[in-house]
Amino acid sequence: MATDLPFSQACENNKGPILERLREVFDAPGVVIEVGTGTGQHAVHFAQAMPYLQWQPTDHPAAAHISRPRLDQAPLPNILPIIELDVGTTHWPLESFTWAFSANTAHIMAWSEVEQMFRNIGERLTTTGAFCLYGPFNNQGQFSSESNRQFDQHLRARASHMGIRDLDDLHTLAKAAGLVLAEDVTMPANNRLLVFRLT
Repeated sequence: MATDLPFSQACENNKGPILERLREVFDAPGVVIEVGTGTGQHAVHFAQAMPYLQWQPTDHPAAAHISRPRLDQAPLPNILPIIELDVGTTHWPLESFTWAFSANTAHIMAWSEVEQMFRNIGERLTTTGAFCLYGPFNNQGQFSSESNRQFDQHLRARASHMGIRDLDDLHTLAKAAGLVLAEDVTMPANNRLLVFRLT
């Protein structure tokens, strides 16, 4: 790891367990759109481990520059140039993709952006594809741990639109977008990997 590259310890900790599950879901060649590439650690790790995928990094126009040094440094032909994407808009630069992945974004986005993310992915996902959403989630309004409750308080103190999302609300969004929760996988550090597929 080059010391001058943006670095997330959380990404470093969770990339192994996430990859183990993604290999089971992203099991055929295709394009993966990553919503919220961040530091690029996930993109590089997953693209290297799954060379049969074309990994399409995206991030908000104000944040897309963060991952560029790492992505540019990685000699991986299956990582596509990062696309600037305002997730809350109806116009997404890709008309279709086989797979979609997003980690630790739903609790940072405004709820309207989470809605639009589901809607756009539902419209563009191929029939055999899947959308994997990773992060902390509540179940029927209940926190899965004290640390998640404290994290939620921290998020809401930072900005009123942030907060850990509830699985029931995500079920509702998925249904409206033509998606269904096919798998709900318990992950380390009180996180989950939600796998949505077209209905």
